[in-house]
Amino acid sequence: MSAKPQTLTQKLLARASGRDYVAPGDVIHPVPELVIIHDGYVETAYRELTKLGFRRIASPEKVVFVTDHEVVYGSPAAAARGARIREIARCWRIGRFYDVGQGGHGHLFPLEQGWIKPGMFLFAYDMHCTNFGAIGAAAYGVGPEITSVLATGTLWTQVPDTICVRLHGKLAPGVHARDVGFVLAHGFSSDRWGVSADYRVVEFAGPGLAGLSIADRVALCNSITEIGVANVAFPPPAGSKEGVHSDPGADYLHVIDLDLSEITAQVALPGGPDRAAPLESVAGQRIDHAFLGSCGSGMYEDFAAAATVLKGRRVAAGVRLFVVPGSTATAMRMAQDGLQQVFLDAGAILLPPGCGPCAGGAMAPLGPGEVSISTAATNHSGRFGPSDGLAYLASPLTVAASAIEGAIAPAVQAVKA
Repeated sequence: MSAKPQTLTQKLLARASGRDYVAPGDVIHPVPELVIIHDGYVETAYRELTKLGFRRIASPEKVVFVTDHEVVYGSPAAAARGARIREIARCWRIGRFYDVGQGGHGHLFPLEQGWIKPGMFLFAYDMHCTNFGAIGAAAYGVGPEITSVLATGTLWTQVPDTICVRLHGKLAPGVHARDVGFVLAHGFSSDRWGVSADYRVVEFAGPGLAGLSIADRVALCNSITEIGVANVAFPPPAGSKEGVHSDPGADYLHVIDLDLSEITAQVALPGGPDRAAPLESVAGQRIDHAFLGSCGSGMYEDFAAAATVLKGRRVAAGVRLFVVPGSTATAMRMAQDGLQQVFLDAGAILLPPGCGPCAGGAMAPLGPGEVSISTAATNHSGRFGPSDGLAYLASPLTVAASAIEGAIAPAVQAVKA
């Protein structure tokens, strides 16, 4: 055991590398407990490794294939891609394969099913695997370099610095953890605190954590991923017997104190989650399209929150509201306890568990020039289809309220109306 104080992330990377201690800047080769690949990259990885002469992969029992981007085959070509993924899973003897309808969103259902645990280290293809930091795990999204992990079982990794964000107070009514994430994303991008989050871990701490659910933690992880963080970290949930905590005296690059009670509802303007602004600055902006779900806010608690706004009300004429549960388990729970009926009664359209419109508009895209507000992971140009569409991001509360009003609106207003 190292005598030097370490952050949570240092401890996880040290353990995965077979060391007692690692310091920011060290180059290591951590060995993951799991490797996750989503359907959109399986064929490419297989082609690349086959060209290099690989007929099998390292530790296939650790590898997880997840189908969540293209869960409804809209064309014969899409169906053929699905069949090819199943063939590759058999060829490589993949340890866990969650096909269409078997799991849901790969950044969410692993948390719900409990096979991502506090203290785990894993590699993944997609950057939003930072969601697993919500319970004190560390997942590194490495993009196309996931092929190196498949071939060799590891990948060189540089230990990042850590920025600590200490949370205080409680959120006001109508404000969601997603709003906190937008404030942080904008603050880092605008140099509010004089420190860059680029390839740094953002670790949450402080008494304000006590009021956050796992779904809230996931929303916080997801909302700041797009600004270039190396990862996001939370201590293990209260009562957890697994995982590690940062040591007293651990060396943080910077410490930020944030009062949750001062946060107001936010909207991320088209172009990225860091383009956040107070909701009132865009209130009244007409919308055509609304979407609840994605790895940003696709857990049961997110839909329960939206349902409190929608219950007994109707989606405005001319607005399409799509509801995409993050997992098959969440979809079943929503059906069993009446939440699904709330959305149907409101005029929403239910889609199968997965990424929904956030997957490049493969399902429920925008029309040319249309305006959307959603809980999607990001809102860059063309994310939901046409490049001239405008995509705003907000919390589940704000998205539900806006769908009712037909324009961007605060949740408190919708509840009081």
